[in-house]
Amino acid sequence: QVQLVESGGGLVQAGGSLRLSCAASGSFFRINSMGWYRQTPGEQRRWVATISSGGTTNYADSVKGRFTISRENAKNTVYLQIISLKPEDTGVYVCTVVADGTVYWGKGTLVTVSS
Repeated sequence: QVQLVESGGGLVQAGGSLRLSCAASGSFFRINSMGWYRQTPGEQRRWVATISSGGTTNYADSVKGRFTISRENAKNTVYLQIISLKPEDTGVYVCTVVADGTVYWGKGTLVTVSS
């Protein structure tokens, strides 16, 4: 079992920046990919970014250039750096990891961007 705890969300003005973190803990052998999704009311959870165990990153087109995903394997932690925040970035950012072939989800951290 893997537990994921996100942090770093909050209320920020448009144009500001945030760094989200997600720490994995529990009993597992290896974490493969790590990533982030965004959940907004009334909409499906949308993929934001993924980073592989080797460090390869992929981003949704809507966030390219403003979002940077990174990971610190020694701490089993994935980060999401967001700059130039826009009101449409508002949502609950949910962390996901694939560990030992199983997908795990966190509960999310709320990001609210005011205009």
